[in-house]
Amino acid sequence: MLATQDFRHIEVTPHIHGFGAQVTGLDLSEPLPAEVLEEVKAAWAEHAVLAFPDQPLSLEQLEDFTRQLGEFGHDPFIKPMAEHPHVLELRREPDETASNFGSGWHSDWSFQEEPPAGTILHSEVIPPVGGNTLYADTTRAYETLSAEMKERIEGLQAIHSAMLPYGRKGVYSQDKVKRTMEIIVSKEAEVSQTHPIVRTHPVTGRKSLFISPVYTIGVEGLDDEKAQGLLGELYIHMTKEEFIYRHKWQPDMLVIWDNRNTMHFAEGGYDGHLRVLHRTTIAGEVPV
Repeated sequence: MLATQDFRHIEVTPHIHGFGAQVTGLDLSEPLPAEVLEEVKAAWAEHAVLAFPDQPLSLEQLEDFTRQLGEFGHDPFIKPMAEHPHVLELRREPDETASNFGSGWHSDWSFQEEPPAGTILHSEVIPPVGGNTLYADTTRAYETLSAEMKERIEGLQAIHSAMLPYGRKGVYSQDKVKRTMEIIVSKEAEVSQTHPIVRTHPVTGRKSLFISPVYTIGVEGLDDEKAQGLLGELYIHMTKEEFIYRHKWQPDMLVIWDNRNTMHFAEGGYDGHLRVLHRTTIAGEVPV
């Protein structure tokens, strides 16, 4: 796999710890030549979160770029755009008082049998305040665990479900105020799926923690008290400041992140301002 220093067609500026990077020197509105796309994929594998500034894109161009990286993933429980069934519009109007979407640590759709490999988010309207996205490096979080903790979690299967946000008694079912995004509360959200707590990345071969407070509801073989105690220990470790990259948005910026070795959290703080972004997902594989 190419390393950042070997790139010839794009400029990659890594953030501290090498987790997250900014990429310049290319135009995402047109199909990328094979050699450029190879470097983008290598940079993504190396840094997990890539930000591409100054990329004004139509919805069609966003879809085209997504397809260069893989098939579209399936986005449940949120109504997509009418003319673009693979695009979600993350819109919050200035007068909305509902909680901002994505305000909890999670890896997108980890409750699916084949969770999405990646998520792409493109900004249209960015408020002058707030709205940062926080990313947690779950690879380094795993690698810095104590030997004792690594032994404790080796081979354990986490139970994932969408019930907490999207179930019939979930957070979004309790909405009492206007929300522009159409959330679909469903019995289907209460189905569960197991995945290994320690996941191996299919490209890099590195291990990471594949759990999150939003979608992980238990651990196979452990009673609820022990499971929540173990998960709580891991969450505290995973969200240490040393593992966090805080991303500040600009208009016309595209960000792609790897759901297989990150969690993310959408901050609020922009009440009274319009915020509009468009999102696609890239199909993934069964975690191992």
